[in-house]
Amino acid sequence: MAENTDELQQFRASVRAFCDREIVPYMDEWERAGAFDAHELFPKVAAQGYLGLGHSVENGGEDAPMEYQMIFGEELGRANTAGISMAINVQMHMATPSLGRFGSAELKEKYLRPAINGEMVAAIAVTEPGAGSDVATLGTKAYRDGDDWVISGSKIFITNGVQADWFCMLVRTSDEGGYRGMSQIIVPAGLPGFEVARKLDKLGNRSSDTVELRLENVRVPVSNTIGEIGRGFQQQMQQFVIERLSACFTAVGASEWALEKTREYMKTREAFGAPLASRQYPVFKLTELSADVEMMRALNERMCRLYNAGEDITREATVGKLFAGRLIRNVADTALQFHGGLGYMEENWTARFLRDARLSSIGGGADEVMLQVLARLDGFKI
Repeated sequence: MAENTDELQQFRASVRAFCDREIVPYMDEWERAGAFDAHELFPKVAAQGYLGLGHSVENGGEDAPMEYQMIFGEELGRANTAGISMAINVQMHMATPSLGRFGSAELKEKYLRPAINGEMVAAIAVTEPGAGSDVATLGTKAYRDGDDWVISGSKIFITNGVQADWFCMLVRTSDEGGYRGMSQIIVPAGLPGFEVARKLDKLGNRSSDTVELRLENVRVPVSNTIGEIGRGFQQQMQQFVIERLSACFTAVGASEWALEKTREYMKTREAFGAPLASRQYPVFKLTELSADVEMMRALNERMCRLYNAGEDITREATVGKLFAGRLIRNVADTALQFHGGLGYMEENWTARFLRDARLSSIGGGADEVMLQVLARLDGFKI
């Protein structure tokens, strides 16, 4: 990837300036409040063309090469902004890719274009109280009644759920078991029988709202089905690949920023008569982590090239998601450790960074699921 081209460098500078102007100054306030106004922020993000980077011009997007999404993700991940980064990534990479790829022209016009323009907030609804990473056990059901689906069930850990105007929801639309008989359906918020049951109180990413949903005989037009009825699982697996890419991108930006901050602190913090930056162990530890970040970036660049060429990157994205989660957790723990007692104080950036980083090995597919996927790709039957 020719990341050093003037165009990409200018794009990186513009994204950083936007984040420094519209996100970073408000993060502490949003974290304390446990929420931010997505209907105010998302139109600003959309005005720069960011929400549509991965979508076609025909659908109102930018149709940009994946490298632009990588740079956007890196910059979005900087400056301890994980909660907002999560919310924007849901809009861009988790709730809308299937709609853009498989949705009808009518659905795209009604739901995708407003999401790209920041006029509607979107959410992805897959996880259930009894079906987390094991999507095959999903139990929310829809039966057909004339031209409507009638949906009943529950969803949990739904990011953007308080503010979402619509949900890309995976439900079971036949009695076939396992991975068969599921469909992706656009479910607008506020329909009769649709309830945001509760907002969840999380360890980290507190500025990003997360909820539990309950549905009881919610009627949705069958025309709201994304793609082919009964192919929802397969479509969702492709959407998961884009989600995992976004996690890889933001992990690099966040880790790089945290290492920069820790390096600066080590130059000024003295212990036993000398700066920490003169001690071999902490220096080597940060250097090793910096090397890991470079390796992660190299994999990200490879994934961008393969994706742009139309290749299947399921394996690469799974490896990346596994490594990225472990990397940012290691960076967060090391940064706090080298800040000592100060790092454990809520007033310091390291405390929030540590709390936020822990989600990286759970959300979007736990580490154990990534290992299971890779084991199966290697021919193991588990």
